Amino acid sequence: MGESYLIKPLLDEKYPTATYGKGIYLYDSAGKEYIDGASGAVTAGIGHGVLEIAQVMKEQAEKVSFVYRSQFTSEPAEKLAKKLSDWTPGDLKWTFFVNSGSEATETALKVALQYWQEKGKSSKTKILSRWMSYHGITLGALSMSGHIGRRERFTPLLEGFPTLNPPYCYRCPFNKTYPECSLHCAKELETAIRRIGSNHIAAFIAEPIIGASGAAVVPPDGYYETIQEICKRHDILFIADEVMTGMGRCGKNFAIEHWNVTPDIMALGKGLGAGFTPIAATIMTDKVMAPIFHGSKLIMSGHTYSANPQSAAVALKVIDYIERHQLVDQSRTVGEYLKEQLKFLQTKYPMIGDVRGRGMLVGIEFVSNIFNKLPFSREIQVSRTIIERAMEKGLITYPASAGVDGLNGDAIIIAPPLITKKEEVDKIIQLFEQTVKEIQDELQVQGFFSSVG
Repeated sequence: MGESYLIKPLLDEKYPTATYGKGIYLYDSAGKEYIDGASGAVTAGIGHGVLEIAQVMKEQAEKVSFVYRSQFTSEPAEKLAKKLSDWTPGDLKWTFFVNSGSEATETALKVALQYWQEKGKSSKTKILSRWMSYHGITLGALSMSGHIGRRERFTPLLEGFPTLNPPYCYRCPFNKTYPECSLHCAKELETAIRRIGSNHIAAFIAEPIIGASGAAVVPPDGYYETIQEICKRHDILFIADEVMTGMGRCGKNFAIEHWNVTPDIMALGKGLGAGFTPIAATIMTDKVMAPIFHGSKLIMSGHTYSANPQSAAVALKVIDYIERHQLVDQSRTVGEYLKEQLKFLQTKYPMIGDVRGRGMLVGIEFVSNIFNKLPFSREIQVSRTIIERAMEKGLITYPASAGVDGLNGDAIIIAPPLITKKEEVDKIIQLFEQTVKEIQDELQVQGFFSSVG
């Protein structure tokens, strides 16, 4: 290729050109093979180059690719909404389609505010969220996000929604240990509500398993049951951000199902289109929709491409593929194997401080001293080095944040497609071990790492 005018994530970085994908593998223009150990951005859940998805794209395009939602509905959009109502827990039934996860969480925010307006409680305008969270890059979604690095540049424009500490047991913000902690991190919500006043709070939003901002942090048992009880008692909606964790990624249809909880609103993205089309969704319960049905009868949100039949047909086929190949079960069983193998590496390489996650979403946090969990200095960019070195070897991993403050800590996510088999996990582990061994040895020689107390 000649001179490029494409704005890439890092303007001075040289990126390989992807030309082909098949299964869990990607190939660049030089013919090099990569294992997609990150499913792109934890998105390509059913892998690459699935011909039956391409066939559905062709067939739908030959019928109609686009209709505007205020003028027409379409059979693919209607069927997809019905399918999602069957997939989701409880009475989460009503779907509003958008194009990205950021749009889905921002729509959730707007619906939560509108719900209370329709009920005559317009003072309920605040959304509570956690530090160490990421809900999207649009201003409303970013206001709800507790991702320090992504907030920093836009802070003057953002609402101060992040309030709670994360349920980060490896580095408990309260210096407590589960279960003796009595779920202090969940009960902190009660304190926040009393300080602000429940009459001002519309909803609480959380990623059931914290994604890129925490490297697959899994809350302890009972956490979300406590959160939901507090929300109900104070008349506050609970929003589950399943953009990264949904559609079978974490070994169940949705990660929140690992706890005995049904949220009032759920946001989906990434795995819904599985990388084949831009589509996301905000799903509401009967309870949330009731005052809107009896009031204004419209949700004040929407985008030009919302519920377009092309994307809806593709997402419907993606779900069909997941069901026929029993990929939710495969995500759970192969994901357990992936985590076991990574935990074995943890016993061999003490720079691996923690391995965590559920299903095909596993986080690895790195430390300079395993005994005191001391993070590496930010200046030496350990996460970036691991990601770059692994990619050189043909393994793609996903960057993540870690550390109590969300800034001083190194972590990555390994989240291969749900179709990944155990023998392919073995290849991932082999390449990852080579990467970790090289870098740990180098850091030890440079004096940045100590394997003794």
